[in-house]
Amino acid sequence: MDTGADRLRWTRNDALVALGVAAVDLLGFSLGIRTEGASVPVPAVCALVAAAVCLLARRSRPVAVLAAVLLLGVVPNFAVPDAAPHIPLGLAVALYSVVRFSRPAVAASAAVLTVPLATVGQGGRLVPAGWTLVAGAAATALVAGAALVVNRWHREAAADHARRAERAVAEERRRIARELHDIVAHHITAMQLMAGGARANLAHDTEAAREALVSLEDSGRIALREMRQLLDVLRAGEEPDDTPPAPQPGAADLERIVTESRLAGTETEFTVGGTVRPLPPSVGLTVFRIVQEALTNTRKHADQARARVRLTYGRDEICVEVCDDGAGVSPPPARPAAATGYGLIGMHERVALQGGTLEAAARDGGGFRVAARLPAPSGRGGEGGEPHR
Repeated sequence: MDTGADRLRWTRNDALVALGVAAVDLLGFSLGIRTEGASVPVPAVCALVAAAVCLLARRSRPVAVLAAVLLLGVVPNFAVPDAAPHIPLGLAVALYSVVRFSRPAVAASAAVLTVPLATVGQGGRLVPAGWTLVAGAAATALVAGAALVVNRWHREAAADHARRAERAVAEERRRIARELHDIVAHHITAMQLMAGGARANLAHDTEAAREALVSLEDSGRIALREMRQLLDVLRAGEEPDDTPPAPQPGAADLERIVTESRLAGTETEFTVGGTVRPLPPSVGLTVFRIVQEALTNTRKHADQARARVRLTYGRDEICVEVCDDGAGVSPPPARPAAATGYGLIGMHERVALQGGTLEAAARDGGGFRVAARLPAPSGRGGEGGEPHR
């Protein structure tokens, strides 16, 4: 339960505001005295300083602070009747705080009552003159309007921050969904085909069966490691993890998935053109996922097809092409809704994030072709890994 001291807690900025208000009000009041050579009376000085001190609690108790400032403001008005009509800065700050931190009804009532109460005693009159009320009303409206503008700005800033946070969460979820799809679709499909190949060769070709089982084990280990990485992202913040994440796959790892494709029964050709160089991690990962997804679709939808993977290093770009000569996948609109998944959509999103272009369509002579161009200017390293063979 909060104590009174907790509710009246103030910050260094509040202290600076109170100090500045005291200095400005004392100077302004002394300059407004019309009697030549007269000094500010001690009661007026004490009242102005006390009103400034009250501003320390303006955030936690804005209405009480405004009432105290209004009450203390009467003292200098009666102490120096010939002082020029004025609205103290302390009163403006107190009213601003009420409009900022109170309900609209309370803020409106405070603004209406401030106009007559702030001018009581000015000019030696208990009831202020009409023009004094008009000037006080204009000053009050200006202060209240400024507070309303700041309130609106804060609400818009908070809403914009919330939208950005939601957008960041949604983008991260889409990224994780794409990663999970790529991992599960590729590795599970490859493991299923490798297991089938091992079973078929177990009786007459034990060496081929052994190689398929070894590849099956490696593929399962890689899938488990990559899924753990994604789960670590989802669990970030729950507990500290000092273990550095394993490096993401890139273009240098294409030989591995091409080998897996061959072991899974798909005759796959892999060629590299241009001068091999390290790629930025995000570009290398995009190339890897495109080839992985395209070969997975070939195994799933083009039985007994031959595939060709072509990677070309240009001067300022990297081009990757995956073709097969089988039945291929139908274009997305013709496929069942349950089959569209994140495959081709995920490819397009990945390439778009890198500022590249992607073509994915059935070939005229049969089969399917996926081709992507990604910006990769020379001199931008980061991926590393072994060179392609």
